[in-house]
Amino acid sequence: MTPSVSLRAATGDDTEFLAAVYASTRMEELTATDWDDAQKTEFCRMQFVAQDAHYRQHYPTAEFCVIEAGGNSVGRLYVDRWTREIRIMDIAILPEYRGKGIGSHLLLELQRQAAASERSLSIHVERFNPALSLYERLGFRLLEDKGVYLLLEWTA
Repeated sequence: MTPSVSLRAATGDDTEFLAAVYASTRMEELTATDWDDAQKTEFCRMQFVAQDAHYRQHYPTAEFCVIEAGGNSVGRLYVDRWTREIRIMDIAILPEYRGKGIGSHLLLELQRQAAASERSLSIHVERFNPALSLYERLGFRLLEDKGVYLLLEWTA
């Protein structure tokens, strides 16, 4: 059963949590390095700061949200709403909360919003992201192959 899922606007107080969520998405690939834990932590911190700055500069109207489930902060959802499209900039859930229906719940809600506003719903996904199968199950289709990333789109 999916726990109660909600979103709240991220604040400056969430920076450490959001950095930890980002780091959780990079840990598997960093196991291939010979870096110690401190080096991995510093790398993820630098990458998080750079990504956050990029998002805030290039998506000034975006919503930056913390995902909450069952009373716990469990991930992040960044979304920008354009005239013809809703763009999921980032969705990430901590490993211990993955596979519990939280992501599906949020994606289905975004699909409902996109359909109601006659917009498409899109997301860039890394080619080897395990969540790719979830997007495909929910009806997202390849719009553009960008090498490392795939641009997926859902339309009603």
